[in-house]
This record gives sequence, structure tokens and C-alpha cells, in this order.
Amino acid sequence: MNPNEVIAVNEKDEVLGFVEKMEAHRKGILHRAISVLVFNEDNEWLLQQRAAHKYHSGLLWSNTACTHPMQDEHTIDAAKRRLQEEMGMESSLEKKFSFVYRAELDDEMVEHELDHVFFGVTNNHPQINKEEVASYRYVSTEDLQTEITMFPDQFTEWFKMLFERVKMELV
Repeated sequence: MNPNEVIAVNEKDEVLGFVEKMEAHRKGILHRAISVLVFNEDNEWLLQQRAAHKYHSGLLWSNTACTHPMQDEHTIDAAKRRLQEEMGMESSLEKKFSFVYRAELDDEMVEHELDHVFFGVTNNHPQINKEEVASYRYVSTEDLQTEITMFPDQFTEWFKMLFERVKMELV
């Protein structure tokens, strides 16, 4: 299991092979990804601000945690692993949906992912890993909608797409 490789897939999530992570993001190769969204009992979203030195989208606000599963790692296990690694917390997680997206990023990077999205609910507060996360905050859906509309450049491209889809799940 090489943590610097991603799992290349087709739109049916069938494995096509393994690609070095930076190559996948430079060439826009479709690959498997995980997004974790944690909410508290007040239905507020737990957001993270990505660390400044991340290879793309540094200091932008995004979902609670995200990752690429490793070879032979189940998506739920990858979601739990990354929630612990980035936010220092645990939550029961439930897969809600998957979707494919493509987004042009900074530094000529491309996110082209089949994203497996997991929800969790907890009132626990994170113990962030400063190597991965600069800050965190809780925000209501209404306030988040306003912020994304007024300040879209403060959020990751995939989170803006994810937010629109998640709003449908929350109804």
C-alpha cells in the first residue's frame, strides 16, 4: 500500500489501476476519493481550513476531512482513518452518496474524483493536526450558504459542489 498512489477508476467505480497522486492531479485522471462531513446536534457543519502548505487549496475552507483510500482499503475505513488523522476525532459514519466531479485548481492541478461522501454526527470537538489543518469552525447551513455566495474564493472547489448536493440530502 503506497500512500502516494491513488486508485484510478471509471465512472462505475471499477478499478483501472494505480497512479501516483501528483500525476493524477496534474493529468486529471479520474480516481477514488473520500469526503467526510460531520455535523453537531444543532445541525451545524464542522468545517476545516486546510493547512497553508497543502499541495493545493491551502488555507481554503472545506469539508471536515477528505482523503484518497489506499489499495485494498474500504471506503468507510479510509473515512474513519482520515477523520482521526486530520481532526483527531471519531464519529460513527454513514455513506450517503457518491458523485463524480472535475475542478480546475491552483498550480495547474485538476481534481477529477469519484467521491464517496460520509456523514457523521457528534458534539465532540476536534483536536486538529496542524500539519493538515490550520483551523476549524462550526457553521449553520444558512450562514454557510451566505458565505459561499459572498466569498466563493474562500472555499475549495469540491466543497462548493459538495455543499449543493448535501443540501438536497438534508431536506
